[in-house]
Amino acid sequence: MTARPPAPVSLGRATMLVAEREITSQVRTRSFLVSTAILLVGVLAAIVVSSVLSGRDEDDVPVAVVEQVAGLVAGAEGIAPVEVTDRDAAERAVRAGDVDAAVVPAEGPRGLEVLAMQEAPAVLLEALTERPDVELLDPAAAEGAVRYAVTFGFGFVFMLSAIGFGATIAQNTVTEKQTRIVEILLSAVPARALLAGKILGNSALALGQTAAIAAVSVLALVVTGQEDVLTMVGMPLVWFVVFFALGFLLLAAMFAASASLVSRIEDTGVVLQPVMWLTMLPYFLIVFFDDNSAVTTAMSYVPFSAPVGMPVRLFLGEAAWWEPLLSLALLAGACALVVGVAARIYERSVLRMGARVKVGEVLRGAAD
Repeated sequence: MTARPPAPVSLGRATMLVAEREITSQVRTRSFLVSTAILLVGVLAAIVVSSVLSGRDEDDVPVAVVEQVAGLVAGAEGIAPVEVTDRDAAERAVRAGDVDAAVVPAEGPRGLEVLAMQEAPAVLLEALTERPDVELLDPAAAEGAVRYAVTFGFGFVFMLSAIGFGATIAQNTVTEKQTRIVEILLSAVPARALLAGKILGNSALALGQTAAIAAVSVLALVVTGQEDVLTMVGMPLVWFVVFFALGFLLLAAMFAASASLVSRIEDTGVVLQPVMWLTMLPYFLIVFFDDNSAVTTAMSYVPFSAPVGMPVRLFLGEAAWWEPLLSLALLAGACALVVGVAARIYERSVLRMGARVKVGEVLRGAAD
C-alpha cells in the first residue's frame, strides 16, 4: 500500500506557525523578559517619582493663609503658614513667588480654596481634612508641562518599540539567510508565509508591550492621584495603541524586506538606514514641533508619522471626530501597499546570496 504524501500546509496555517515560532523564541529568552520588565518598572517609577518630587520640598512649604481659615493648617507638618489679610493679598504673594500656595475662604460646602501658580503642593492638600477646590493662576504653564510629557511619551514609545522589534526582524532575516536556514524553512512553507509570520509574530509582541506600557501608565496615574491627567490622556492612549498596531505593521514589512537584500549582518547598516530614519522622524518632529499645529496636522495624515501625530492631536483636542478614522483608513491603505511590495522584494531576494541585491533590480524582475 503506497503512503500518501502529506497534504501541503495552507498559507494561513503556515503563517500562524511561523508567527508562533517568532513569539515563543523571543518570550523564552531571558534578555526579552528582563528588558520588558525593566521598561515597565521604569515607566512606573518615572510617573511615581515625578509625582512625589513635584509635591516634596526639603524645607517646609510656605503657604499664605487668611485669618479665617488659619486654623485648618495650623501645626500641619511640612507647612510654614504665612498670615495675610485677605484673598487679594494671598494672590499677590503667590504671584510674586513669596509663597508656594495660599489657603483662602471661599463660598461652597468646603468653605475654602487653594490658590497656586501651576500645581498645588501635595503636602498642603494632604494636610487638609477634605480636598479643596484648587485655582491655578498660571494653568497654561501646567498644561504645557503635561502636553510636552505626553507628546514626548507617544513619540518615544513608538520609536523605541518600532526600532527594537524591527531590528529583531531584520537580524533574524539576515541570520537565517547567512546560515542558509532559510532554505530549509522555505522547503516547508512559502516565502510569503515566512514573511507574514515574522511580521505578525513581532507585531503581536510589539503591540503587547505597548499595551502593557499603557496599562502601567494608567495604574501609576491612578496610584499617584493624577486622575485629571488620566482623564486627558485616556482616549488618546487607546487611539495610540490602535494606530501603533498598523504603524508597526508598515515598518515591520520594510525592515524584513530591506534585510532580505543582504546576506551578512555587517551589511545591514546601509539597507536599514532609510527605514530607521522613517522610524525616528516622527519622534523628532513631535519633540521639536509639538506646538506647531500645521506640522502635527500634516503628521497625522502621513502614514509613517500618523501613529504619533494623530494621538497627539486628539490629546490636544485639535482633531475632529472623523479625522482619526480618515487617518486610520489612509494608514491601512498604505500598509496594504507596502506589505505587497515588501512581499515581492522578500520573495525574490531572500535566496540570493553574495553581494547586496538592489531594490530596483528586484522590482524590475518582479515586473518581468
